Amino acid sequence: MAQGNGAPPLPPPVDSLAVEGAVRIVPDQILQVAGIPLHGIATYRDIAKAVSTLYSTGQFDDVRVADRVVGGKLVLVFIVKERPVLRDWSVTGPIKIALHNVTDLVHLGKGRAIDRAEVSHSRYAIDSMYHKEGYYSAHTTVVEQPTSDGVKVEFHVDEGSRVVISDVAITGNKQYATKELVQAMESKPEGFWWFRDGSYDEKAVDRDIRDHLPTWYGQRGLIDFQVTHDTLLADPKTGKATLKLDVEEGEPYLVGTVDILGNQRFSTEELATASGFVQSGQVGSGSMVGTRFDRTAWENATQKLSELYQNNGYISAQVEPDQSRRTLPNGTHVLDLRWRINEGKPATIHLIHITGNEVTHERVIREAIVLLPGELFNRDKLLRSYQNISNLGFFQQPMAVPSVDPAANGVDVDITFKVQEKHTGNINFGASLGQGTGLGGFLGLEEPNLFGRGKHGKIQYQFGQNINDFTLSYTDPALLESRLSGTGTLYDSQLKYIVGDLGEQRSAGGSLQIGIPFLGSRYSRVFASYGFQHVTYSGGAASLQTAFQCAPCTRSTLGLAFIHDNRIGLPFPVAGSLVSVNIEQNGGLLGGDGDYQKVNIDTRWFAPLGTLGRGNGFGGGVQFTLGFTAKSGFIFGNSANFFTELYSMGGVQYGIPLRGYSEFSITPNGYDPNASDANATPASFGKSYAAYTVEFGARVSQQIYVDLFADAGNVYRTAAQFDPTRLFRSFGIGAAVISPLGPIGVDLGYGIDKTDLLGHPAPGFQVHFRLGNFQ
Repeated sequence: MAQGNGAPPLPPPVDSLAVEGAVRIVPDQILQVAGIPLHGIATYRDIAKAVSTLYSTGQFDDVRVADRVVGGKLVLVFIVKERPVLRDWSVTGPIKIALHNVTDLVHLGKGRAIDRAEVSHSRYAIDSMYHKEGYYSAHTTVVEQPTSDGVKVEFHVDEGSRVVISDVAITGNKQYATKELVQAMESKPEGFWWFRDGSYDEKAVDRDIRDHLPTWYGQRGLIDFQVTHDTLLADPKTGKATLKLDVEEGEPYLVGTVDILGNQRFSTEELATASGFVQSGQVGSGSMVGTRFDRTAWENATQKLSELYQNNGYISAQVEPDQSRRTLPNGTHVLDLRWRINEGKPATIHLIHITGNEVTHERVIREAIVLLPGELFNRDKLLRSYQNISNLGFFQQPMAVPSVDPAANGVDVDITFKVQEKHTGNINFGASLGQGTGLGGFLGLEEPNLFGRGKHGKIQYQFGQNINDFTLSYTDPALLESRLSGTGTLYDSQLKYIVGDLGEQRSAGGSLQIGIPFLGSRYSRVFASYGFQHVTYSGGAASLQTAFQCAPCTRSTLGLAFIHDNRIGLPFPVAGSLVSVNIEQNGGLLGGDGDYQKVNIDTRWFAPLGTLGRGNGFGGGVQFTLGFTAKSGFIFGNSANFFTELYSMGGVQYGIPLRGYSEFSITPNGYDPNASDANATPASFGKSYAAYTVEFGARVSQQIYVDLFADAGNVYRTAAQFDPTRLFRSFGIGAAVISPLGPIGVDLGYGIDKTDLLGHPAPGFQVHFRLGNFQ
C-alpha cells in the first residue's frame, strides 16, 4: 500500500548494530539478547523490549540506545554500564543478636554481577528481624566498596536499644480490668523486680493474642473473645513503648444440658465421674447445669475420657466434643454440650518387639516392660514401660516413641520399642575431689551394663596426699535369672580429711545385700544386708581424739531396708516418688564394738509441672518439676567410738547436706559461726536429724538439670530431742551435669539463719561444689 500524503516518513531499516561500554561481556552476546534484526525496521516498541530484556539479565546498571547515520545508513548503538562483580560481602555490628542469625538472612552470590534488589531485600530482612525482637531503632546501612576486580558489600547494623514495654493499654474490656488481663499475659510492662524488665518480644505478644488471653477468657465462659487489633507505640529516642490491644469480650456462656452418645463399654454415670466435668446426675437429664462454661476444663475432660478408653483397650476410640449455642428468653447465653463416642473394638496386644539393642540382652529390657502379650492395650502402661526402659540408663535419650501398629490378624496390635545403645562402660582416670578429702587422682573401671545383662561392676582406686582407697563392687539385679537381687562390696580405705579436722580414718571390710520384690511389686523391694568393718582413727582435733578413741574398732552390722522407687527420668527425676526406710543393728549380739540401732528414713516426691518444647509424654523438651524431700535419722543405744556413724549437718561434702551453711556449722547446740573454718568438735555430732528440701527444677536433658531450692534442717543431741519444727533455713539456685568423670553440681545457697560470733543475725551466700551420685 502506498504511503498517504502528509504521513510521517518511515524510519530507514537497521543496517548494523554496535555496543559501547561492554568490558567483561562479549558484545555479540549483548546483541543476541537484545534481539533486534538487521535490515528491518525497528520501532520504538522493539527498542523498548530490547532494553527491558537486557535489564532483566541482571548484568547492567544502565542501558541506553542511540541511533546514528553513517554513510546514509542507520546504526543502532547499545550504550551499557555493566554491574560490578560481587567478590565478597560481610556483616558488622550485631552483638545483641547472634551474628549467624543475621548472616543467614543475606542471600548474595559471590563471583557474579551484584544483585542490588537482593541487597535491598537482605537489608530489609535484617531490619525486620531486629524489629520483631524489639529493637525498633535498629537500622542497617549498605556500603559498596570497590575492589580491583569488582565490589565488596558491607552491611553495617546499628542495633540501638531494645524497646521496653512501659505500659499495656487494653480497650474494649468491660467485664475484667486491664490489670487482671496483664497478669494472664506473657508480655508485661517493666516493673520494680529484675525479672520484670519489660522487654518486647513479638512472638510473646503473638502467644498472648492467640493463646493466653483466649484461654483465660475461655476459662470464664467468654468463648467469643478475640483481639481485634494490636499496636506497639514506640518512641525510638527513649526506647519506651505502649502495647495497645483492642479486644471484644463477647458474652459469657453457661453450661446447658450435657449428653453422652454412643457409649456401650462404660455407663453414662462412669463416664461422667471419670470426666470430672459434671456430676453423674447432670448427664442426660435434660436440665440445665447452669455453671459458667470453662473451655479448658471441657478439653481436659474430653482428654480424660479418651485416656479411659485407651487404657481399657479401645485404642481406636474417638471421643468427639460437640457444643451448640442457644439463648434463653431472658437473654442468657447457653452452651449445650455432648460427647459423641465411637468406641470401635478393643485391641489386644499381639506381639511386643524390641529393636536396636545390639549389646543389651532382650530380657533386661523386657523386665522393664509392664505390658504383656494377650492383655488389652493400655496407654498408661505403654508410657510407664517407655519410662522404665529410659530409666535403665543404657540407651540414647530421648528414646523414640514406641510404635503401635495393627497386627497381621487385623484386630490386635503389635508394639515396637526402638532403642539406640549408648556407651555405658567407662575406664576413668584423672583428678578427684570428694568427701572433704581434698585433691587426688583415680583409676577406675565401671560398667553399669555388664555383659549386656544389666549387671553393675565397679573397680576403683583413688590415691593422693589425703586418700588411698580401693573399692570393688558387683550388683546383680537378677540373681540366676530370678527376681532376687544381690550386691557385694569389698573396700580398703585410708582417708585423711581436710574438712572439719577429722584426722585420718583407716578402714577395711565388706558387705553383702540381698533384695526381693515386696509383694511382687516392680517398684518396691525389701533388702537384707550384713556388713563388717575394721576401723582406726588417728590425728585430727584433740577434742575428737579424746571423745572418740578407736585403736582399733570393729563394727558388725545387720540391716533390713524397704525401698519403693517409681521415679521417672533418672538421674534427674521429674515425676514419681522414692520411699526408703533402713533399719540397722550394730554390735551387741553380732559382736564388735558398740551396741546401737540406727534408723534412716528418706522420702522424695516429684510432680511434673509441664514441658517446654517437644513434649508428648514420651520425653523430649525441657521438663519442669516440683520436688519435695523429707529425710530423718535416729540412733538409739551406745554408738561407742564411731563418730562417722553420727549425724552432722551443713555444706555438701560431709554429713547431711544443708546448702547455704558451712560444713559442721549446724550442731545440736545451734548454729556455730566458727565452723566457717571447717573445724569439727564432738559437739558437731548428734543422734538424730531432720532435713527438708523443696525444689522447682528444669530437666533440660538427661545430662543437665537446674533448680531453685529451699532447704531446712537441724541435728539433735539425742533421738528424744528430735524436733522437726526447730530448723535452719536456706534458699538458692543450683545446677548439675553428668560429665564423663561422673555427676558434677554447683549450688549457690543463702543461709537465712546464720549469726555472727555475738549471736547477731548475719545471713549470707555460700557456694558449694558436689561430686558423686545425685539419686
